[in-house]
Amino acid sequence: MGEESSVKLFGVWSSPFTYRVIWALELKGIEYEFNNEDLRNKSEMLLKYNPVHKKTPVLVHGGKPISESSIIVEYIDEMWPESCPLLPKDPYEKAVARFWTKFIDDKCISIETWLLTTGEKQEKAQDEISEMLKTIEEQSGLGEKKFYGGDTVGLADLAIAPMAYWLEAIEEVVGVKIFEAHKFPKFHEWTESIKQVLVIKENLTKYTDLLDYIKGLRVKYTTASW
Repeated sequence: MGEESSVKLFGVWSSPFTYRVIWALELKGIEYEFNNEDLRNKSEMLLKYNPVHKKTPVLVHGGKPISESSIIVEYIDEMWPESCPLLPKDPYEKAVARFWTKFIDDKCISIETWLLTTGEKQEKAQDEISEMLKTIEEQSGLGEKKFYGGDTVGLADLAIAPMAYWLEAIEEVVGVKIFEAHKFPKFHEWTESIKQVLVIKENLTKYTDLLDYIKGLRVKYTTASW
């Protein structure tokens, strides 16, 4: 693959946002080079390609960088439209997919806060997560079709799936179960279905490694001296 058409992904193995992009590339069958970043010692290349936010993921296609995971996924879909469309053609359905992607992006901070805090802040974040799950269960159209993208995985699926997987590990570390199957049956069924998609199943960070990483984060942030 020549430099003018090369695809590179700068990401972090433990980031749900990175996996959105990995899965999109894999679903499309795009060859790419993965550069795993150490966020404590960011590479010169990452800083060069994302000088504004200095964060991952960043997709570099033919030397041109694209940042922000949901924007990257849309770019991938538009750049390689031949296989596995990730966004519907219908303008309304496309807008709905973007709505739920933005919804999850906005709510991720509650999951992070729940992991990294204690006391009232953690309790408030827990309530926000429960409300988020309830909204997805009741309002997002789950149960009407196999995936948000219909019979195949789409943009909204790629946005929500990493959150569900990471939430499972965070629940184990925190010691509280929020995402219970009997409370959110449609969302739970969708989660089990998405885990069986071959590309996702074969390109998912090892659960035990993720668990160890999340445990370390919680210890670091909840035992810090102020």
